[in-house]
Amino acid sequence: MTEISVSARVPDYLFKDIEAFMKEEHLEKSASIRKLLAEGLQHWKQKRALRLLEEGKVTFLKAAEMSETSIWELADIVREKGIVWVRSEEYITHDIEKALE
Repeated sequence: MTEISVSARVPDYLFKDIEAFMKEEHLEKSASIRKLLAEGLQHWKQKRALRLLEEGKVTFLKAAEMSETSIWELADIVREKGIVWVRSEEYITHDIEKALE
């Protein structure tokens, strides 16, 4: 895996939170920031996929791919959040056909 150096300035209050995270997770600064960034991006991917699913812009399978979760995990999240995603029989048919490939 290739790593790229990224530089960012953060406010004092945010850095204090990062330091607390570092201590609790027993990680160095770079590892802490990578972990927080990865978790934040995962959250963003999931939130985006759920929004697009609810808007009818993606299928259930596509939302699972986008959020990098299994269809079963996504089904649990959708149920927990009460998201209505079935807009037509076409969506269900498409998802079933893709799942059977």
